[in-house]
Formats: sequence, structure tokens, C-alpha cells
Amino acid sequence: MPLFAATVFLSAFLLFLVQPLIAKQILPWFGGAAGVWTTCLVFFQSALLLGYAYPDLIARKLAGRRQAWLHTALLAASCATLPVIAGEAWKPAGDADPIVGILALLAAVIGLPYVMLSTTSPMVQTWFARAHPGASPYRLFALSNLASMIALLGYPFLIEPTLGVREQAWIWSGLYVLFALLATACAFRAAAAAPAAAAAPALGSDAPAPAPAVQAMWCALSATGSILLLGISNHVTQNISSIPLLWVVPLALYLLTFILCFDGDGWYRRRGFLLAAGFWLAAMGATLVAPQLKFALKFQIALFFSGLFVICMFCHGELTLLKPAPHHLTRFYLMVALGGAAGAFLVGIVAPLTLPAYYELELGLTLAALLLFLRLGRDADRVGRTFAGLLVAGGIGITATQVVNYNQDALFTGRNFYTVLRVKEYGTPGTETQTRVLVHGVINHGEQNMSDKYRRAVTRYYGHGSGIGRALLSKYDTGAPMKVGILGLGAGAVTVYARAGDHWRLYEINPMVPEIARRWFTYLADSPARLETVLGDGRLAIEREAPQAYDVLAMDAFTSDAVPAHLITSEAFTAYERHVKPDGILAIHVSNRFLDLAPVIKALADRHGFHGVIVYETQPTVSDWILLSKNRNALAHPRIAEAAQALPEKRGMRAWTDDFHNLVQVLR
Repeated sequence: MPLFAATVFLSAFLLFLVQPLIAKQILPWFGGAAGVWTTCLVFFQSALLLGYAYPDLIARKLAGRRQAWLHTALLAASCATLPVIAGEAWKPAGDADPIVGILALLAAVIGLPYVMLSTTSPMVQTWFARAHPGASPYRLFALSNLASMIALLGYPFLIEPTLGVREQAWIWSGLYVLFALLATACAFRAAAAAPAAAAAPALGSDAPAPAPAVQAMWCALSATGSILLLGISNHVTQNISSIPLLWVVPLALYLLTFILCFDGDGWYRRRGFLLAAGFWLAAMGATLVAPQLKFALKFQIALFFSGLFVICMFCHGELTLLKPAPHHLTRFYLMVALGGAAGAFLVGIVAPLTLPAYYELELGLTLAALLLFLRLGRDADRVGRTFAGLLVAGGIGITATQVVNYNQDALFTGRNFYTVLRVKEYGTPGTETQTRVLVHGVINHGEQNMSDKYRRAVTRYYGHGSGIGRALLSKYDTGAPMKVGILGLGAGAVTVYARAGDHWRLYEINPMVPEIARRWFTYLADSPARLETVLGDGRLAIEREAPQAYDVLAMDAFTSDAVPAHLITSEAFTAYERHVKPDGILAIHVSNRFLDLAPVIKALADRHGFHGVIVYETQPTVSDWILLSKNRNALAHPRIAEAAQALPEKRGMRAWTDDFHNLVQVLR
């Protein structure tokens, strides 16, 4: 038992440690988008399905010693692919499909090791059941989920703050070799024990195969938990940032429910969790349609994370009530993995291609309510069944309400890998009240008054009193044509400052944004300057370019309040230095409800020899910009100096690098 337990524990620990590790490696290459983590989860769930299909197949096709030799050969082949470090060749081009690129990268870098780790829990349980016919192996499944949760919670709080990404990858690779040795020992130990155990009947070997309807319910319960995991993760990360803490907490809660439900019969009290699931479903649905709670993110995190736990306890608790005898456990785990992969595929691949907005959370809540109704069956009285039926109807109603509310006043709604975008219009067409707004998530990312009189007027974050406005006007005072770079196009509102003779390069990762800016707004069409749009991640693009000698280079690339952290690392600043003139200004938009980014920029400025100030503006809207320059006189210009304040410092703040950055440090 110690050998089996150690192998299962280490495999599960590595299986879930590699998830945030590899996702953090590749996140900067795809614009820091929340979709990176969702796509990674699609791969992880699919690889898990392959890992669970493998023992189900070979348990029926190969004898013990042949299993051991095959497993050992595959483990050796997986070790040959180490270390788990993505090479520079995997960086995407500007027009590359990000989903295909991420899936191909993951398959090449961690594919075989991840599949081999995925096989371990069901494979070792099968070996254990064969070697010890009278013992139940299900507690090994609970042990594997405990190890997974330790890895997930340890990553943002212990590993990420202390180790760089490459160090993490090398340590992980070393531990994987140790796992391969333990798994090989398990395989041959089980093969040696098989002849002695053959005389004893396996536990539950005479039990009939589970009915197709039961197997379908295994799959549906597992898929619902997976859909809610990804849907709630999307809901949260779209509004803060794609950081490991916000990835792993919901995933850890998801795994905790597996641990509690499969570690004996004492944790899942069916009556209590059925009631709790109903109330949490109602509360989450009501919150989604309550406009006054739109920005109450702390409340939403608490509600949706606890709701994820409760609903997954229901889903996985019902799975334990339906689990078969150990003789059929490989098929059980295969169907559970199939459900998890199907749920991830629906949210990560199908939804972005078919749904115009993030409706999968509402649909997931409706599906959970339907399963609650079905699982109550004859066990509940009329009141209980009526309540569950009302939840299903409420879920459908909430989804319909969200669709109506989301599209109210919208001229356009579009979704892709990077985000959901809406163009909304207010006021009376043809008058001075007609205004169009570009919305990312719940945040205004540019607006324009459409009347001839005001459509070239400055708006929102780009007013004359804003940091970017003051930086541009200070350079225009020289009278010379300017060269300006902007990371993040939005509606193109900042180009109202562009003059004839200027050259502006606009970097945009989301291919939908330039189309929207040209179709629904007139900033680009009206500009007298020479404008160029560069498609692709701004940082990757400027790393490839020759020095541009920008008078002003501005970083304004947030999606809602989510921060692409790779744009504010030391390596990013090295790239910016190549492109900004000695007396040029680097302007960074740091307005954020949840993160205090000024100390991060201060540490980077000190490291790279920039002088810096911060400009706060409250009218016409809250707008915080940091202005940096190698030339102190550039920031002493009266337009800047009259509103500038010293950059705040934070004790112990370490300059961020691609190898090390930690947004937990700067949560407000």
C-alpha cells in the first residue's frame, strides 16, 4: 500500500502543479488573455480522458506483465520529452489562431508526460484491486485529489512567489523522473502479485455492467461540474486578471469536492446538499441579473466560489452514489473523464465559436438545476420537485434576461478567443446627443460623440488633463511632426491628438478590434495623420521590429480590468527602451479597480533608469497614467509638471520579469 499510495500522490501532485506552471509560461505569448487558461483546461481535460481510456483498454487486452512492460516503455518515452519548457519557436505570429497554437504547444511540450500522469490513479487502483482482491481502491482516488489540491494551493502562495518559471520547470521535471521510477516499480509489483491473487475473486467481479443510462448520468454530472468550473473562472478572470490565484482557487474547490465525496460516506449528506444546491443556484442566478452587483467583485467571488463548491458537491456526491463495484472502476473513471472533457470543450471551444457573449455560466446553472430535478426523482416530495422545477424555469428565464440585457442599446456584439466586445449607442441619432461606446466586459474602452461638431472631441481616459493627453500635448508644443506608438487600439479615441505629418503605429492583438474601430467609429477615418495598424501582441511585435524612435509610446491594453502582466516586466521595458527616443515619453495606463500597479512600474523604472511621475484625473472620468522618460526635462514640461505626483513605492516590491511576477502582491 505505501508504494501504491506514494505513486498516486506524487503523480497527482505533478499533474496539477504543471497546469499553472505551463499556463504561466505561455500566457505572455497570447496577450495575457483569460482564454489562455480556458484553452489550457480543454487540453488538460482531454489529456485526462486519454489517460483514463488507456487503463480501461489495456486492463481488458493485456495480462499483468505485458501491461508492466508497455507502461514502462511509455514512461521512458515521456521522460525523453523533458524538461517541460516551451521553446521560443512556439511564440505566435500576429495572424495565428491562438486556440490551435496553444493546443499544439501543450501537446508537444507536456502531452505525453501529462497523459502518463493521468493514467496513474485509475491504473494503480486497478493494480491495487488485482493485488488485494478484498480491498476497496476508491480511497486512493481521494488521496490523488488531495495531492492535486495541495499542488494547486501551494503554487500561488509558496511556489510562484519564491521560484522563477524556469526553476519551477526544472524541479518539476526532476520530480517527474522520480514518479516514473515509482510507477515502474508499481507495475512490476502488481504483475508479480497477479498470479497469487488470481485464485481470489476480484471485489465485485460478479456485478453486472452499469446500464447505459447510469453511464450517461456519470457523464452528465461530471460535465456539469466542469462547465461551472470554467464558466465561473471566466466570469472572475475577465474582470481582474489571468493570474494563477484566480485559476487555482476554483480548481482547488472543484477537486476538494472529489476528495470529500470519494473519501468514505460521511461528507456528502444528500438532503443538506440538495437543499443548499437549490438555494445557491437561485442566489447565483439572481446576482447575474442584478445590475447593482455588477461591480461588487468581492461579493461575487465569495458567492460564485462557494456556489461552485456546493454545486460540485452535489454533482460529485451523486457520482459516489452511482459508482460501480471496483471491477468496473476503469469504465466509471473513463465516463467521468469524458464528462469533464466534454464540459471543458463546450466552454473553451464551442462557446467562443457559437455564443456572442459569456452565456455559458447561465447555461451551466440551468443544467445543474435540471440535474437536481432529475436526481430528486421519486426521492423528494411534491414541494421539493416543484422547487427544483422552478429552478430549471428560473435558469432559462435568467439566460433569456441576460441575452436581452446584454444586447440592449447594442449595435454590435462579437466574441472571440480574447474577449466579448459590444458597441452600444445612446442618444438621438443625428443630434449632438448621439454617442457610441465600445465595451469590453463591463468597462468602457472608448466612446465617440457621433455629431459632426463633436466627433473629434477628446473623451473619457484621454482628456487634455489626462496623463496621455498631457504627454502628447507637451510634445506637440515643439511644433515638429511626431511618431507615436499605441499598444491597444480600442475605438481609436486617442488618435484625436494625431496631426497632419504625424506617424502613428497602433498595435492590437484582437483582430476584431480594428474592424470595429473602422466600422462603428470614425476616429481612424477622420485622422489627418499617417496611421498604421499592427495586428498581434504589441510586445511581441515591437520585439521583432527595428527601433521606431517614438516620441511617445503608450501602453493601454487592458481588457475590462484584467492586466496583461507581460507588458509590465523588465524584458518588456528593455523592448520599450529600444523604441523610445532619449527624450521620449513612455505612458502607461494603470487605472484599475482591483490592482495597484504603480509600485510595480516604480520598481521597473528604477531598474531601467527612467524618471517617473503619475497623473491622476477625475474628470471627465477617473484616469490614472504613469509617465516615464530617460530625460528628466521631458517630465518637467509645464503641461505635465502642474499635475504630476511622485510615483508611490512599496517596500519589498521586486521588479517583475517574465520569469517572476505576482499580481497577488498588488491586489487592492
